[in-house]
Amino acid sequence: MTDDVLNRPPVHALLTDGTTVCIRPVLPGDHDQLEGLYEEMSPENLRLRFFAASRRSATAAADRACASARPGYRALLAETKGQVIGLAEYDTGGGRDSAEISVAVADGLHHRGVGTLLVEHLVSAARSDGVTTFTADALSENREVLRLFTDLGLDVTRRFEGAEVRCTIALDEDDAYLTAVEARGRAADVASLVPLLRPKAVAVVGAGRKPGSVGRALLHHLHAGGYTGRLFAVNPSATNILGVPSYPSITSLPRTPDLVVIAAPAPAVPTVAEECGKAGVRALVVVSADLDGTQAQALLTACRTHGMRLVGPNCLGISNTDSDTSLDATFAAGHPQPGSAGVAVQSGGVGIALLDGLSRLGIGVSTFASLGDKYDVSGNDMLQWWESDGRTDLALLHLESFGNPRAFSRTARRVTRRMPVLTVDAGRTDAGRRAAASHTAAAATRTMTRQALFTQAGITATHSIGELLATAALFHTQPHPAGTRVAIVTNAGGAGVLTADACAEAGLVLPQFTPGLVVDLLAVLPSGAAVGNPVDATAAVSEDQLRECVDRLMAYPGIDAVLLALVPTAVAAATGDDLVRALTAGPGRQARPVALVRLEQDVAVSLLPAADGGTIPSYAEPQAAARALAHAARRAAWLARPAGTVPALVGVDTGRARQITETYLAAHPDGGWLDPLICADLLACYDIPQLPWAWADTEDDAVLAAERLGGVDGRVVMKAHWPGLVHKSEHHAVHLDLRGEDQVRAAYQDLESRFAGLMTGVFVQPLAGRGTELFAGVVQDDVFGPLVLFGLGGTATEVLADHAARLAPLTDHDVHDLITAPRCAPLLFGARGNGPVDLEGLEQVLLRLSRMAEDLPQLAEADFNPVLATPGQVTVLDARIRLLPRRPQDPYLRRLR
Repeated sequence: MTDDVLNRPPVHALLTDGTTVCIRPVLPGDHDQLEGLYEEMSPENLRLRFFAASRRSATAAADRACASARPGYRALLAETKGQVIGLAEYDTGGGRDSAEISVAVADGLHHRGVGTLLVEHLVSAARSDGVTTFTADALSENREVLRLFTDLGLDVTRRFEGAEVRCTIALDEDDAYLTAVEARGRAADVASLVPLLRPKAVAVVGAGRKPGSVGRALLHHLHAGGYTGRLFAVNPSATNILGVPSYPSITSLPRTPDLVVIAAPAPAVPTVAEECGKAGVRALVVVSADLDGTQAQALLTACRTHGMRLVGPNCLGISNTDSDTSLDATFAAGHPQPGSAGVAVQSGGVGIALLDGLSRLGIGVSTFASLGDKYDVSGNDMLQWWESDGRTDLALLHLESFGNPRAFSRTARRVTRRMPVLTVDAGRTDAGRRAAASHTAAAATRTMTRQALFTQAGITATHSIGELLATAALFHTQPHPAGTRVAIVTNAGGAGVLTADACAEAGLVLPQFTPGLVVDLLAVLPSGAAVGNPVDATAAVSEDQLRECVDRLMAYPGIDAVLLALVPTAVAAATGDDLVRALTAGPGRQARPVALVRLEQDVAVSLLPAADGGTIPSYAEPQAAARALAHAARRAAWLARPAGTVPALVGVDTGRARQITETYLAAHPDGGWLDPLICADLLACYDIPQLPWAWADTEDDAVLAAERLGGVDGRVVMKAHWPGLVHKSEHHAVHLDLRGEDQVRAAYQDLESRFAGLMTGVFVQPLAGRGTELFAGVVQDDVFGPLVLFGLGGTATEVLADHAARLAPLTDHDVHDLITAPRCAPLLFGARGNGPVDLEGLEQVLLRLSRMAEDLPQLAEADFNPVLATPGQVTVLDARIRLLPRRPQDPYLRRLR
């Protein structure tokens, strides 16, 4: 054990049955418990572990695990409620890349994932230590440990040596391993949520006898909502509240509840939580607010110590409308209507609005969780629940924060291929966020980071609750359009114009119709109809004529959706025609989506019943309908594209890059901007192409460098350098287009004179040829991880703000999206007859930048500006990199918040 290991904080995680365990380094004081772990094993299990049934092995194993810290050795234990139940350890034996691993699990606790969880954490620790391979010896009859290694998701090879098997486990982190970890985590997570969302018994703490308290409202909702399990109140001053039996304490209840809802004052919450944990309660919902730091920590400690899942505090509560449960543990005004939408929010007010809106629309709710301050249960947990509950086909989220965005992204990418995941992009205006003064940090906003997360994960991000509900109504009732082509039909020209504007603003396309379709439409519409797009059917159109028109448009292959903008007219009223019925009398769900805009409608969105039992969305504003259709088209495009992969890269020396980083930070404990030489060395580790350059700290050296490096017609560029300089052009610290010794000397003298006392030298580069100046960079977000940015470069990059961003690691799709998203993209593909730039080379620069950021968590930001792109090559002309002392974090390691 090293001192670093001993100082690592404990981590809590879930076993396959949903039990919470603590994973932590072994400490010297654990000796007796570890010895007991082995002593309590059966002789057979001792033989399988040590190849002999000697009891002396227990003492030796405990001695080894608790010995003084030593390089190359790590030991992690699993404990629950203070009892050690498993141990995993590795020892490099003085080597560097390979380590011997061993695992032990307490008798009676096999097949619950203890060993697998320990090994996962040991794998993560080994990677951070530079270990690339585990080896393990096992008896060939020890099927359990052999299966453990095989099922990890890592590449395992076996070599049989008589009665023993030598296993070699490669620790490379690839998608197969992450997928296996996710599958185990999902099963454990869902199991842990069963007591929360499908409890057999519930108790409410804080339900008063007088009306007006939150606790009483919660108890009333549970009782009146038809909860199917046992229901209790906890109140020392009452024996019955609202017809529900009441008891003085949790310990006095006739049975231990699975779930306890706490609505007690903040100072009492930790005590109640501890009492619940000791009684064996499995889940808490804490609606109480205003817990101070000490109370909050005590609440979370009680939950972790006793293995309770926690929703809240400061929340509205939870609901599960499944008829087998009928759980409504909220204090909303009414009960949510049963349905198929899963809802998770942090804001109680947003939760009430969504519950009301979904119930009014008839979509209804499967399960609802108001996460509040989100100490434990998160949006990631709820996504995994909805993925497996068999009832949810639409997920709605309102998240103000992300505990583990990269784990959330992987979960969301998987879930959103099975059901739409919609969110409100809350907190979009973090305008003051600016890190150190580089181009990358200035360009990277929290809005851009969140949008990158949503885009890459396939999440539909809306800007308001109204837009969220409008989009959910379309997703719930209509198929996704195959593209963005929309046909508009109206009985009033003005309404058609408004709808056309809304569609164009939303990014939808109104294609012109073929002559054949025009003839067909004119044949069924009244005289005077204008058959462009929009189709103005005029106020004289009848119900039958409108139906025929829509039928022909739905059969036309040149469009992807039909949008009707209808207004009530005296003509239709006089003839008894119901133009809305022209649409709803047919099938409600067809091959292409169809929606209505009714400007007189008194609600923002409603669902109209169709003849076949389906429904059709109707909107009061054309903008709402257009935005919903645009969201549906983007989702369809995302689903149609195969999942991206992170390309393998050649010529990458991660080991040397980490050595460079560690060496720099050892000399600069507070971090800082790398000097040009170290920066160039780091780029070389990732084979990122750089323009040749030479360092000069005297005038004569600058002249020699210019003679050696002269670029186009012998011309060079000279750039001053001093520690901390980022924007050279802003300081006028650059001389361009220098030719000949005199100009080089004059430039050096100018820089030396103006920056006396600052400048430590200059670097000289050949003058680059003509091309497109681009910008590429990365910034490490404290929450989201590395964010890669790309766009138009040069001195005006921040002013023009023509940037796109994606979270690392970049897949092949992400790189394509980065290159095509900025407004300058046409320049890269040959606009103005210049021919396309080296797109493959550009992709490689972005992929290698992403890899560097993934490999080096200490890389706070990197700024490549300009990156010169020409048809023949892509070259980084100037690069800046800043390092900070940061401990690597494994975002995919299974652990609770």
